[in-house]
Amino acid sequence: MQTEKAIFGAGCFWGVEETFRSLKGVLSTAAGYAGGTKENPTYEDVCTDKTGHAEVVQVEFDPSQISYDELLNIFWSNHNPTSLNRQGPDVGTQYRSVIFYHSPEQQAAANASKGKIGKSGRFNRPIATQIEPAPKFWRAEEYHQRYLQKRGQSHCAI
Repeated sequence: MQTEKAIFGAGCFWGVEETFRSLKGVLSTAAGYAGGTKENPTYEDVCTDKTGHAEVVQVEFDPSQISYDELLNIFWSNHNPTSLNRQGPDVGTQYRSVIFYHSPEQQAAANASKGKIGKSGRFNRPIATQIEPAPKFWRAEEYHQRYLQKRGQSHCAI
């Protein structure tokens, strides 16, 4: 079986992980950090807003069961991509909307879907989502993995 990886940042990684974890065709998810300058960052490091990392979820999936385009649709549907460096009450570059691509195909699909969502009229402000090559993914501390599931919650309560 050929698997692929995708990395999405859409605010606090607890809810993002829960959203993707339950999809048919998703084999594993991991909360973590990507896109910053510090090696092996901790949650405390990232929260200083000085490392440049985003809270992200790495999704390993079987493209014969769920396509990258379907994952992109879930990504766009589960956060506000017009918010620059914030989602709801969470503010800072760690909460930015970002897609880190692993291949030219993912890059093309991400750019096409961003263009489509921008023209759809669904949002009345420009899409702020960044699309960048996948950097090193740093797995977050164990207590962040499946955070909501461990607490019997399906989403973050504001």
